[in-house]
Amino acid sequence: MAGEPPQPEDSAAEHPRPRRRRYSGTHPRRYEQRYKELQPDDYPGMQAHVRAQGRTPAGTHVPVLVDEIISALAPAAGELVADCTLGSGGHASEFLQRIGPAGRLVGLDVDGEQLWATARRLKQAGLAVRGPESPDAAAGPVTAALVSLHRCHFAGLGKVLRSEGLTGFDVVFADLGVSSMQLDDPRRGFGFKHDGPLDMRMDERAGRTAADLLASLAEDELSAALWELADEPDHERIARLVMTGRGRAPLTRTRQLVGLVLRAKGLTQEAWRRQRADQPTALHPAARTFQALRILVNDELHALEQLLRVAPYCLRPEGRIGIISFHSGEDRRVAEAFRCGLEEGVYATADEPIRPTPHEVASNPRSRSALFRWARRTRG
Repeated sequence: MAGEPPQPEDSAAEHPRPRRRRYSGTHPRRYEQRYKELQPDDYPGMQAHVRAQGRTPAGTHVPVLVDEIISALAPAAGELVADCTLGSGGHASEFLQRIGPAGRLVGLDVDGEQLWATARRLKQAGLAVRGPESPDAAAGPVTAALVSLHRCHFAGLGKVLRSEGLTGFDVVFADLGVSSMQLDDPRRGFGFKHDGPLDMRMDERAGRTAADLLASLAEDELSAALWELADEPDHERIARLVMTGRGRAPLTRTRQLVGLVLRAKGLTQEAWRRQRADQPTALHPAARTFQALRILVNDELHALEQLLRVAPYCLRPEGRIGIISFHSGEDRRVAEAFRCGLEEGVYATADEPIRPTPHEVASNPRSRSALFRWARRTRG
């Protein structure tokens, strides 16, 4: 252009402009490409930006009711804590801050992928972590409380206690349900947001997947599970359509199941998108169906019942137990166990359930159905 000074021919070669990272196509479909918060090194501050919008960043988990849990269970310096659902270590980190270098935390989780990732983070933070063995879980310097990790279900808390050579815990804690990392990852099949295999196993060593269940359950069994485990009002219609659908082709993908549920509710994907635009906090039509299947696949209620049976005998005198539940079936069992414990003199106190504040729900919508109950063991 006239009036502009001539540029050296080799200036572009000597000082190339950094190219903007691009994905294939204008709308990336792959989970790992779709969310910038999954790449914190490339997009610093993106996770904070997503949280500020009241959303959970993909691939992360925001622990719920943290202040209420710490206030109720009151972990103190030097105490022994059992975190029965370690997950990404959100609640465990809060416990560790309170019990200090003289304390000890025993963490349980059946999800090996999450357990190893959390072990690495804890070691990098300078904690003395024992187990589980993972080839890339490098040990860090020992500067704080001892953490023992076990890849097992919380139903085996009594066995873990004996293997640790302990007589009891001061605090036993469990956060039931599924974590955000599991829910967001399409490979696991827990969520309905992205297409993936209908798996839903928290422990990949377990046998049956959700696809296996959908291929074998009778219509009345599936209908009953949808109602009893998730309070799904359209349970009969969904069960009927699943039977019809699997007669045409095996149900192996999350997208297939979402489509059947939408049909059962008289919705199309476009109609649901419009409804969601008008009601941003509306529950996804398939949420209850996915919840019921996940509970069945992982036999969650039987495991919870076993934990509630053994927990009093894993607590020291005046030890505290706290459990977060996310649906009525879980909460009924927790409430009944604590009530019976009070009547039998096992527990000295058992308070009313604590719910997230409106502020917490606004900043972390996945906390909206959380209920926290806790109890204190008697002195004797």
